[in-house]
Amino acid sequence: MTSLDNVQPTVPPPASTPLLADRSVAVVHEWFGATGGSENVFLAIADLVPHARRIVLWADRDVEVDRLGLHETWLAKTPLRRSKALALPLMPLAWRTVGDERYDVVISSSHAFAHTVRLGPPERTRHLSYVHSPARYVWSPDFDGRGSGALLSGPRKALQSVDVRLSRHVQAYAANSREVQARIQRFWKRDAVVIHPPVDVEYFAEAPVQPARDYLLGVGRWIPYKNFDLMIEIAAESGLPLVVAGSGPEEARLRRLAATVGVPVTFEVRPSRERLRELYAGARALLFPAHEDFGIIPVEAQACGTPVIGLNTGGLLETVVNGETGFLIGSMRPADHAAAVRRVGELDAVRIRKHAMAFSPQRFQHEMGEWIAHETR
Repeated sequence: MTSLDNVQPTVPPPASTPLLADRSVAVVHEWFGATGGSENVFLAIADLVPHARRIVLWADRDVEVDRLGLHETWLAKTPLRRSKALALPLMPLAWRTVGDERYDVVISSSHAFAHTVRLGPPERTRHLSYVHSPARYVWSPDFDGRGSGALLSGPRKALQSVDVRLSRHVQAYAANSREVQARIQRFWKRDAVVIHPPVDVEYFAEAPVQPARDYLLGVGRWIPYKNFDLMIEIAAESGLPLVVAGSGPEEARLRRLAATVGVPVTFEVRPSRERLRELYAGARALLFPAHEDFGIIPVEAQACGTPVIGLNTGGLLETVVNGETGFLIGSMRPADHAAAVRRVGELDAVRIRKHAMAFSPQRFQHEMGEWIAHETR
């Protein structure tokens, strides 16, 4: 659930009355990248409980650990921090051996095994978990091909069993989308409320007007399941230039593909936050043909008044109003997406921007605070 690798996390302002002020609290998260959507959520949750201890598996080298008040597990001291795939089988162990401290309340921000952390007995410690997704590498390799490699194909069944067994102490779950809510029920047989993650919609809504809108845009990590190759094909079918913003291991392959199509394809590597906003505001449409858990990028684009053309599945069903703020397509055929590109002139930028405002940090802060208060009474 990330935006771009170099976009700094946005943290909502602190609540007027801190939650759980009379109780000891830990807020835990998986590995902490320099930026990203799940990191935003972790920081937003921690901000609701300012006295909480903030624990992560490890933080990237360029993260200001002391400024953010992060405490790392022993995995941070090993070479495994450089490979999530190699570290994955040891993550449950890391969470069960964080330390001897015990807390009244533990709130996990989980997209792998953070929800398995145990920092107190269930009869004394209230454990709540906000889930970005059950570990895609473990449970949904069909969504993300990175989880179907040889390293994980063998231990996947064992990790699924461990994931379920070590999380039985969690008393309440929240999911970042109905898509993830359904996975929690399907994989873990647990109920969850839905609280959409915070998006800095006000910042993107302030983008200067760009009347030209003469190119298509793709934004995100350049990895296979994001389908940037399909975006290039859609642009070629539409006869429009494409701007590809982000970074990732697929860069060389995508550049080779781009050189073979009949439209200009420009690569913007790690654009600044301000530049990203300009790109959103100047695009005719954001192309987003991926099955996402939620999808922060489409919300950011809509906050700029830019329509989204994506797949009729996953989190887009909750963030895009088909026929009003974009078009959701039920196929992977470039021609079907290109047909939607030709219809974006029917859509109203004011309506698109207004829809995005529903995903504000203030809304998240209110809903998350209410959920935490309710579950810890």
